[in-house]
Amino acid sequence: MRRPRYRPIGVIRSPYRDTGDIPRGVRGSRGTVEFRPEFSEGLADLKGFSHIILVFHLHKSEGALLRLRPRGEKKSRGIFATRSPRRPNPIGITVVKLEGVRGTRLRVWGLDVIDGTPLLDIKPYLPDKDTATGVCTGWYGERRKRERQDRRRRNAHA
Repeated sequence: MRRPRYRPIGVIRSPYRDTGDIPRGVRGSRGTVEFRPEFSEGLADLKGFSHIILVFHLHKSEGALLRLRPRGEKKSRGIFATRSPRRPNPIGITVVKLEGVRGTRLRVWGLDVIDGTPLLDIKPYLPDKDTATGVCTGWYGERRKRERQDRRRRNAHA
C-alpha cells in the first residue's frame, strides 16, 4: 500500500494566532482562504454555493493521544469521540459560509482555526448529502442536556 501524501493547496487566514484564542461556544469569525495559483482553475463554479467544507492539516497539534479529558469534562474520552486536534492523523474539517470568491481568495465566515493553517482540500456543502437524520451525539449530547437543565434552574431562581 502506498503511504498517503498530501501537499497544501493553500492557507487559511483567521484572526486567531493560537488555539487558545478561538472562543468556545462561538461559531467562529471571518477570514480568508488563499489558494496557491496553480489550483485557481479548481475554483471555477464555486460561486453560488453558500457553504463549503474546509479540510486542513492541524499543523500546531502537539502529538496524538488516544484518550483525553475535553475542556469542561471530568471524565476522559476516546480521541475519536472528540473534536480535539491531538489525533493520530492531524486532519481537521469545518463548515464555513462562503461570502465571496475573488481570484484565488475566498472570503468566509465561521472559521474556528488558527491563522496560517495549511489547507488540504475544500468541498461544497450539499445539504442532501451532508446532513444526517436521527443524529445522536453520545456523551456530548448528554453534557449539552445537563447544561440546558442547569441554565433553566438558574433562570428559575433568578
